[in-house]
Amino acid sequence: MSFAIIETGGKQYKVSASKIIEVEKLNAEAGKTIQFKKVLLLKDDKGTEVGNPNINGAMVEAKLLSNVKDRTILVFHKRRRKHSRKKNGHRQRHSKIQITKIFSKDGKIIAQAETKQSTTRQIDKEKVQKKIKVKPVVKSAKKK
Repeated sequence: MSFAIIETGGKQYKVSASKIIEVEKLNAEAGKTIQFKKVLLLKDDKGTEVGNPNINGAMVEAKLLSNVKDRTILVFHKRRRKHSRKKNGHRQRHSKIQITKIFSKDGKIIAQAETKQSTTRQIDKEKVQKKIKVKPVVKSAKKK
């Protein structure tokens, strides 16, 4: 099992190919490819490589799925015996990403996400559409 530890947004994440994680908000549009160059550790079948602090040349590639907001956190301040209260809400912004490739320092692909082939449901739907032939509706005009 291959994985990497990357750093983004001041936090560290353990990632592997095709894994979906939420990280601090990234300034990019949904569907774009993002590269993380701060790779702290790489683990593959051959061995483990630890950076000092980063591994030069190693990279993790991900696809940005969407920018989302977290659940609401209520912030409540109260000063006792003063009739002073303050209530605020906060929703942290996150980016949902899917890891597509993990590269070693040599530029070789250590792990890659599997691309989905056309599913059986889509194939069945296409077969059904080919078999069904729509007959044209012709209205006959009868005069009485």
